[in-house]
Amino acid sequence: MKVQTSVDDGIGRLALSNPPLNILTRQVMADLRAKLAEFERDESLRVVVLGAEGKHFSAGADVGEHLPPDFEEMIPEFIDTIKALHRFPLPMIAAVRGRCLGGGFELIQAVDVVVAGEGALFGQPEIMLAVFPPVACALLPELCGPARAAELVLTGDTMGAKDAAAVGLVARVVSDERVEQEALEIAGRMAKHSAAALRVTKRALRAGSADRLREALDRAGRLYVEDLMATEDATEGLRAFLEKRRPVWKHR
Repeated sequence: MKVQTSVDDGIGRLALSNPPLNILTRQVMADLRAKLAEFERDESLRVVVLGAEGKHFSAGADVGEHLPPDFEEMIPEFIDTIKALHRFPLPMIAAVRGRCLGGGFELIQAVDVVVAGEGALFGQPEIMLAVFPPVACALLPELCGPARAAELVLTGDTMGAKDAAAVGLVARVVSDERVEQEALEIAGRMAKHSAAALRVTKRALRAGSADRLREALDRAGRLYVEDLMATEDATEGLRAFLEKRRPVWKHR
């Protein structure tokens, strides 16, 4: 399995395990959905911590799986993975160190609380390959405001942990060595409470946005599959990345 799990005293832990960069292949995403389903059935749980093995949280999705014909299945599967995270009934905390880019950044946009190390780096570089991050297009405007979301998605620029905290994407910034400990301490404070109350409270926190965001995810996914991948530049950008060369844009 590409996702490791453990449960201790009401706290479930999920760890991406696809070193060295924890690339989100379709197999990793399938394993994550399966583990989330297992955790959802575990009545002993009160909170979940999502982390990753190694120095980096995730450098994003597998670029090769974005190419035809794989993207027709991969993009809906990725959207389903984000939905599984977003609708998870208990509080979820992400512990992030190192690179958190592309699909990795999109994963943590679906959780409740993000704890980041001082050296963490966040970004959506997809536009550099003439594609876009469907989840970020749906969720980022809600999380950090339309203007900041547009800047991140349309430039492909990265931001450090302190800047991510300043715009509300990260709740806590600690030393890289303390990331997991801090996330577990917050989880421990939540785990003292009633699981029933935590479930209903999370539903209340998301009551105003859940339906709207699910619809936005579906629309962004369709735009990617039906409109974006019909352009010549999208395939050129992805192939150029894999072939380690500069893309030649036709602007169509």
